[in-house]
Formats: sequence, C-alpha cells, structure tokens
Amino acid sequence: MAIQTTFTISDLANEFDLTTRAIRFYEDMGLLQPQREGPGGRNRVYSARDRTRLKLTLRAKRLGLSLSEAKEIIEMYDSPRDTGPQLRKFLLILADHRRQLDEQMADLVANLDEVKVHEKEARALLAKLDKAGKAG
Repeated sequence: MAIQTTFTISDLANEFDLTTRAIRFYEDMGLLQPQREGPGGRNRVYSARDRTRLKLTLRAKRLGLSLSEAKEIIEMYDSPRDTGPQLRKFLLILADHRRQLDEQMADLVANLDEVKVHEKEARALLAKLDKAGKAG
C-alpha cells in the first residue's frame, strides 16, 4: 500500500475531526500552505508537510499554546538551521506556558477553597434551619 502524499481539505478535516473552516483558518494564519489546482485555483492540495504541520498545530493547541507560539515552534523545525537554538527557544516557550498554567492552577485552587467555605457555611445554616423547624 502506497503512502498518501497529497490530501484534500476533506481528507484532513476527516482525519483530524476538524471543520474545513478551521483548516482554512490555519491556512490564513500561515500554518498551512496548500498548492492550488483546478479552475481558478479553487482546489486546495495539501502535502505531507502540511499534514504534519497541522498535526503539530493541534498538539500545540492541546498543550494550550497560542497559534502564534505554535507557528513559531513549527517554523523553527522547518528551517535547516542548528537545532540547539531551536530547542532553547522551545524550552523558553514551554517555561512561559508552564508559568501561566501554574498561575491558573493557583487561581483555581483558591477559587475551589472559597467554594468549599461557602458550601460549609450554607450546610451549617441549613442544619440550623432544619433544627429550628423541628423544635417549633
């Protein structure tokens, strides 16, 4: 079985469970660069490289990175330069993202603690009301 080397927008949409609109958006952001074929260049033809870039974009999104961060990382790996600076840049982006996630986690924990306090207070008040109702 031959490995598929080109893909239609529908192929990619189906494979990655995306809308064609989302794929066109990634194209507008410069993440994908399909060839144009057919009358007026209406048909998009995506390469294996585009498919890989889409896969990496979705992975970056799952990590919570912005599309501009994803594009920056993907373009670093596209260039034939030394990988040392690329990896250092990637680590900087990940460290910044980790810091943001740690801050969000601290906010969530504080919010959760506050919810627990309110739940405890509400239960205590309800218990008083129930006790007063039975005594009356």
